[in-house]
Amino acid sequence: MLPLVGAELTPVQLYRHLLRCCRQLPTGAMQQHYRHAIRQGYTSHSDEDDPERIQMIIQRAVADAGWVLDKVGMKALISLFQV
Repeated sequence: MLPLVGAELTPVQLYRHLLRCCRQLPTGAMQQHYRHAIRQGYTSHSDEDDPERIQMIIQRAVADAGWVLDKVGMKALISLFQV
């Protein structure tokens, strides 16, 4: 569930997108961990005012979210085939 390629997200849209991505994680503990990390990242970068830096942070966050979801998806596939 990645946003449209080339679409520029605002920080609030990114925050909401990442929280929605957390719902795809398999366990409640993982969801809670990543929700906490997202919240901390959002508050720690809330004073950022350079538009280029903000876009870099957004691009990195979207890429990282995709990586986490792919990793979790691959673990689920591997566990299905190891039965």
